[in-house]
Amino acid sequence: MLSERSRQVDSSGIRRVFDLAATLKDPINFSIGQPHFDVPDCVKQAAIDAINGGRNRYTQTQGIPELREKALALDRARTGTPNDAVIITSGASGGIMLALMALLNPGDEVLIPDPYFVMYKHLTLLIGGVPKFVNTYPDFQLRAVEIEKLITPKSKVLFICTPANPTGAVTDGANLKDIADLAARHGLLVISDEIYHHFSYDAPPASIAGMYPGTLLLNGLSKSAAMTGWRLGWAIGPDELVKEMIKLQQYSFVCAPSMTQYGAMAALDFDVSGHIADYRRKRDRLCNALSAKYEIVKPGGAFYMFPKAPGCGGAEFAEKAVKNNLLVVPGNVFSQSDTHFRISYAASDATIERGIEVLLKIA
Repeated sequence: MLSERSRQVDSSGIRRVFDLAATLKDPINFSIGQPHFDVPDCVKQAAIDAINGGRNRYTQTQGIPELREKALALDRARTGTPNDAVIITSGASGGIMLALMALLNPGDEVLIPDPYFVMYKHLTLLIGGVPKFVNTYPDFQLRAVEIEKLITPKSKVLFICTPANPTGAVTDGANLKDIADLAARHGLLVISDEIYHHFSYDAPPASIAGMYPGTLLLNGLSKSAAMTGWRLGWAIGPDELVKEMIKLQQYSFVCAPSMTQYGAMAALDFDVSGHIADYRRKRDRLCNALSAKYEIVKPGGAFYMFPKAPGCGGAEFAEKAVKNNLLVVPGNVFSQSDTHFRISYAASDATIERGIEVLLKIA
């Protein structure tokens, strides 16, 4: 009864960890990829005002004009993108799905840095594309030379995520410039997922969007404003592609939630610097505590680290952690390899201290 398309996509390993968390008593949860702080009150109030003001109907498919203009202005100032076509999407993941639907024919190849955010692989498969995995081990830097090894006449799309989930790696500007030149030579469409751009701890992250006009820039508020359940993102890119995404949104998501769009207007003005400083401190605490027993590439951003599992594979280590009431995500959820595991340090200081104690014990 079920389609072959559906059968190609596995249930998310992250969701399985979420389900497991519900069965444990007071687990030490290092698995959740969402901020541990709440949505700012000003954002909640803006959404409540929109609801009470009757702004509960469909918006334009591409989003309300004032939000599109504001998001475009902020990202153009930040990245230097020359593109001005913008669509408001149901989360950055909605933008990924619409973009791949607009771009891929069956058999087209999508180049994905490994380790990767799980949706890149599975949405590519769902739409009939062929994922090709670009090795970034051991330092998790994406490099043009590794991408070029995989390019064929069927290569069409390249994903970039910086700062990255699951590694926290920030791709440096020199590598991005080499990648931009490579993409231009081969006519690749780059999808640059910049949802974690606020969470860069050592320097502002570079963006390929200002280096290569064939870039679709994805952004949103799930991380910076903790609006994970509000499903609000946007995409800025070449006019032809964004127009096609708007057309496809008419027949899928219809539009992003209306009250969420009005809340987003307030969220774009929210100062996240206090949360950034807090997560920088949490990162440093974990790195300093664990580096003697774990092989860790210090993450430059996001709120993840991707240590190598000591003495076993990532899945086996995650099982060992569960037996000690600690939830981490095995690396094979995000990778073709099973050598590492992901820690999310979007957690309270008390949770982090408990987790450190267990990790040092089971190393």
